[in-house]
Amino acid sequence: MSDTEQPQGWPTAEVDPVRRLRALAGAVSGAAVTERVYDAPLDVVWGVLVDFEGSFADLQADLTEVRVLDRTGDRVEVAAKGRLGQRARLRGVARDGFCWLQSRFLIMAMAATEEGDGRTRVALTGGVRVPGRAAIVPVGVRRESRRTLDRLGEMLA
Repeated sequence: MSDTEQPQGWPTAEVDPVRRLRALAGAVSGAAVTERVYDAPLDVVWGVLVDFEGSFADLQADLTEVRVLDRTGDRVEVAAKGRLGQRARLRGVARDGFCWLQSRFLIMAMAATEEGDGRTRVALTGGVRVPGRAAIVPVGVRRESRRTLDRLGEMLA
């Protein structure tokens, strides 16, 4: 039996990307999920969010440049440069509606799902990571996520 096959009669469950992000963030101390609904279709919203070498750095207040180093299937590795010259190599997954990237010192995660009537719910979390632990320094997490969602709204207008 392959890893993706379920034994006959076993229940399976699927969760949408936003619920997946909430569940994963719940396991990270200090993580806070911030959400907003936009009057724009999922493909448009998600296209802006995962345009790593385009709009991504504009959305993230502390970034000035992002380059994709490798993308194989849903695995992605990006190099990011911060406003103060700091650098990070973020690795993770980016698939339809869900992205989780982390480096030694950062976690950046986002998800989006259709709400109906052409609306899209977006959820974000992230921040400065505590090395070696599933933890984020909680200072400013919600504020930065709100600012990112504000910038996303401006880009979608």
